[in-house]
Amino acid sequence: MVTIATTALLAGCAKAPKGFLAGVYGKSKPETTPYGMVFIPRGSFTMGSNDQSIVWNLQSKQATKSIDAFWMDETEITNGEYREFVNYVRDSIALIKMRQIDDEEEAAKYYLTAKVYQQDDPDTILNWKAKIPWGIQWKEDDEMVEAKYNAVEQMYFYGAEKTIGRQLNTHILNYYYQWVDYNQAALPGNEFNPYTGSYNPNAKVRIDSAFMRGNAIVDTVIVKPLRHRSDLLCSKIINIYPDTMCWMREYTYSFNEPAMLNYFCHPSNGKYPVVGVSWDQAVAFCHWRTKLYESVPGLPRTQEYRLPTEAEWEYAARGGRHMAIYPWGGPYIRDAKGCFMANFKPTRGNYTEDGYLIPCQVASFDPNDYGLYDMSGNVSEWTSDTYDPNAPTFTHDMNSAYNYHSKKDDPRIMKRKVIRGGSWKDVGAYLQCGVRDFEYQTKRSPAIGFRCVRSYIGE
Repeated sequence: MVTIATTALLAGCAKAPKGFLAGVYGKSKPETTPYGMVFIPRGSFTMGSNDQSIVWNLQSKQATKSIDAFWMDETEITNGEYREFVNYVRDSIALIKMRQIDDEEEAAKYYLTAKVYQQDDPDTILNWKAKIPWGIQWKEDDEMVEAKYNAVEQMYFYGAEKTIGRQLNTHILNYYYQWVDYNQAALPGNEFNPYTGSYNPNAKVRIDSAFMRGNAIVDTVIVKPLRHRSDLLCSKIINIYPDTMCWMREYTYSFNEPAMLNYFCHPSNGKYPVVGVSWDQAVAFCHWRTKLYESVPGLPRTQEYRLPTEAEWEYAARGGRHMAIYPWGGPYIRDAKGCFMANFKPTRGNYTEDGYLIPCQVASFDPNDYGLYDMSGNVSEWTSDTYDPNAPTFTHDMNSAYNYHSKKDDPRIMKRKVIRGGSWKDVGAYLQCGVRDFEYQTKRSPAIGFRCVRSYIGE
């Protein structure tokens, strides 16, 4: 048996003679660990709550699910990481405004290096090395620099919109992106017919489309015949700045103005999880993060960054402890020394017994066995799945997912997205790995953040 296996191996390594089947095999290397992520190996687990429902309602039965390997962010996306996204969009708008002032010769010289997927022109070519005149001084005879400075100044609140001080107009920080709606392509009757060289004459698609009308974002849904692959292309424009007012809007009779003013923008809060971000904004961040990676020449091709499915999230949270109630494995929320294992609301009116009042810096508590921090507590996390009370029972047992991409004209109930993990303002029961909750995809809360995943390529 060993001889046969060895012979087969040697035959596989030898160069096949001409005229014989040899196959086409490209050279590939195992994926290197993406920066800030940890590897989650493929496996199976029992999905569903391990304890009684915290609201005493009927809950889905447990089900065994198998999950393929993937990469997951070690921590929740931080303010500092999300600021990089905000700065990218801010700078792209400034470069576009500067380009509009340049003549053709200047534009050809300075704007030929990188693409920016922003506003309503995804093919705009920008020079990211160009200096943006943020508050610089110019010589009296340098009219071009002055003109560019004045153009950039339009990005700040002015006129009736201005209040106190010089503040960036966050209302214009809109990110434009496109994607292919593969769900529409997979609908019965929408397959390409190789015998006729065309799609089914009755094939139709229902896709998202977005455009600017003045300063307003217009989202619409288009139903059209499927004739070309480009008919599957969807577009989205979304304002990406976090809702800092959520700190005051959600808590009446509560003095949270300091958090509203400082939580996102102050440098000292860079390592805290970003909040006030909707599901739509989190999806846009994932798209930008993919383009950021692809903008570097020479990096190997990978899968796109995305939000985790609900099953992936729970599988990762359990850290290989399939029946454990919490990510740390035990049935209790305190360790042997009596210290709390996560940031949550320990008792009525007492937020600080765990050491923190609102979200704490990421990785302030010990990780689970996969090396993931804050899978319970700190902030709840968006997943890609649409919420249905019975989803764990009707979704497939392999890579379970129910990620319906809701359209603008869909009923509101179809715009509920699953959130997991519990947060700093939730009681301990929400910290359990199997507890499910939902929020509407446009909701921006001081208790909800997110982290990204990326599918693993290879064995």
